[in-house]
Amino acid sequence: MANHRMTLISLFAIGFAGINVLALPVSAEMYVAGTAGVNFADRINSIAGTGSQAGVPGPFVDFDLQNSITYGAKVGYFPGHSWIGIEGEVLHTTPHIKQLDSDPGIHMRVTTVGANVIARYPGRTFQPYVGAGIGAAIAHIGDTPTVRSDSDLAAAWNVLAGLRAFVTPKIAVFGEYKYGGATLKFDQAFGDLGGFSGNYRAQHVLGGLSYHF
Repeated sequence: MANHRMTLISLFAIGFAGINVLALPVSAEMYVAGTAGVNFADRINSIAGTGSQAGVPGPFVDFDLQNSITYGAKVGYFPGHSWIGIEGEVLHTTPHIKQLDSDPGIHMRVTTVGANVIARYPGRTFQPYVGAGIGAAIAHIGDTPTVRSDSDLAAAWNVLAGLRAFVTPKIAVFGEYKYGGATLKFDQAFGDLGGFSGNYRAQHVLGGLSYHF
């Protein structure tokens, strides 16, 4: 996981530096925000074996996930206070896998690092917005009696919609709905016997506070 942590830090630093470079024009708007909410995790579906488990006949039962807390941070940039901007974000959540027939449950955490294209109405008080983006999901499962601890770094995607309301000229509160996913692969989950892969899907209901420069 040390490499994954370095990857997370590097991606966020690169994204932040890139936005800072773009923010040179005086007329540009930039903001930072903290966000938190609930992950209404759907499930991991399309389960398949990997490694020596690849090709094992299915179908396999989907893995139900527990709802969990989500928290993270954002950095956004709109050139010339325009309708279209970009946003970098980091989100962390723990949608543990519920009890399976052969296992009492598997602890799982997922951190996503991504960049979104945002379209908004640039109102002075209220700003509805929509967006979509791509990034990386850093996922980890814990040890159980039948599963080994394992990690994966996978491509991730999301779509979102929200509403921002300014309480002062520089401070705003916002609410947001986000739907996203990734295809996760834990190749070492069963040791020498291989592992499994599946499509992770989750719905996030978030709120937060942003400061605008």
